Amino acid sequence: MDLRLELSDIEAVLLDMDGTLVDSDAAVERAWTTWAAEFGVDAAAVLAIAHGSPADSTVRKMFADATDDAVDRAATRQLELQYDDLTGVTALAGVEDLLAVLTRRNLPWAVVTSADVRLAEARLGAAGIVAPLLVTVEDISAGKPDPEGFLLAAKRLGVAPERCLVVEDSEPGLAAGRAAGAVTAALKGLDGDVRLTDLGQLAELLA
Repeated sequence: MDLRLELSDIEAVLLDMDGTLVDSDAAVERAWTTWAAEFGVDAAAVLAIAHGSPADSTVRKMFADATDDAVDRAATRQLELQYDDLTGVTALAGVEDLLAVLTRRNLPWAVVTSADVRLAEARLGAAGIVAPLLVTVEDISAGKPDPEGFLLAAKRLGVAPERCLVVEDSEPGLAAGRAAGAVTAALKGLDGDVRLTDLGQLAELLA
């Protein structure tokens, strides 16, 4: 299949943040490892499910019987560990090229992230990325793999979801993109309508 044909009808691009636009894996893992030690759970078990999901969703999976208040407190603590840890947070390969192509083609784009707005703005700022539209976990009632965030971004951009390209590096994010009816582009060897080695490849396909 010609990937350019696959992308020929795209009218907007919806990008995940962590692991897609921003290299924050080390900071994320440091925060969850510290959190796991504080809350007495296995760090490896947490890291196996945390990527791409909202903090409260991951906490709920680790403490299935916890009250909503307890989950909120634990998730709040996890986010606190991430806010000020921007060490090594940078834009990933190909981001600059991709954003240049989107600007040149006047293609609308948005960042749709499981982070809250404080964390998203901190990490995007550290990476030198200014998002024209930012949809965070605070804007929605259900996080990835629920499609609500991508549907909201498409609505705000005025583009039908099926005309959007969702770019993700996690299974929950790709599941959300598929559920929204969007075309999906997958990083890190995951399965999407389009498989990408990096965002530089996507820039070439969209150019």
